[in-house]
Amino acid sequence: MGTIRAEDLAADGRVDDIVIVNRNAARAEELAARVGATALPWPTDPTDPAQWPQADGYAVTTATDTHAALIGALARHGRPLLIEKPLAMSVEETDALVDLAGDAGMQIGFQRRFDAGIREVKSRIESGDIGVLYTMTFTAHDIAPGSAEFIAGSGGTFRDMLVHDLDLACWLSDSKIATVYATGTVRNHPDYAAANDFDVVAVHLTMANGVPIIISGTRHDPVGHDIRLEAFGSRDSVTAGLNHRTPIHLTDGDLPVAAHPYAGFMDRFRAAFTAETSAFVDFVLGERPNPCPPEASRAALAAAIACEISAREGRPVAMSEIG
Repeated sequence: MGTIRAEDLAADGRVDDIVIVNRNAARAEELAARVGATALPWPTDPTDPAQWPQADGYAVTTATDTHAALIGALARHGRPLLIEKPLAMSVEETDALVDLAGDAGMQIGFQRRFDAGIREVKSRIESGDIGVLYTMTFTAHDIAPGSAEFIAGSGGTFRDMLVHDLDLACWLSDSKIATVYATGTVRNHPDYAAANDFDVVAVHLTMANGVPIIISGTRHDPVGHDIRLEAFGSRDSVTAGLNHRTPIHLTDGDLPVAAHPYAGFMDRFRAAFTAETSAFVDFVLGERPNPCPPEASRAALAAAIACEISAREGRPVAMSEIG
């Protein structure tokens, strides 16, 4: 993610200077040379604001367990922060980091909000083109299961993978989630069972405005990386992510799908990441409000936790039960 942000910032003509700081000095130097940036050594005390360079904005692309120390230091400079999801692994930690950041402003890295097709679905819902929104269905299928090490530290399928879909549910429907009902199982990959996690999940959301949303999630898709959604309304039905690269084989019809299937989330969303980074530059320049505030991260994380409870206990969970 650090490489992606550096590449996109370097390609943005509004950005004059980029400074790269990495615990691996050689990697920082290599990336800096490639994108025309400057590399600086990792601070001896990352929690000390004085040891970080002065900048107009900061992109934090390190692991989740480092966020607290870095946000605490960088927010003291009073400039906007771009933080990769998840902000933290618990609601309590998330609230603490939001308080720590204060008025600096944190944009959370939910890149699907910047996918062109998904944004068009959002536009058609907001404009009323699809009429009354009846329901939505989401597909979230990873191309390949993670390593045992990744699975153990990922936070689980709901928090790591479906958190994007849970965020989109709120963003697209312009509503909070009222109730969650989720199921999870291990169908094929025992490493998930060893981590007390799932490789196949399904979620039924009831939004506060009454819209029902269905999410299908798997950690393995033999055809490719499949992320798509459909919105159904009283005037029209629209979809995003269904095109010649969608990794699915038809048993009828002649749609030209799976011609060159998506090979992973970066292949699927590379343009969305660029748009997201550009939006962060807009935010830094004061040309737009924060397009993805930390409250969105908190809401999606709380919904993921509700999904976990629902799947373990076999019951619907009201979001009012989550802190």
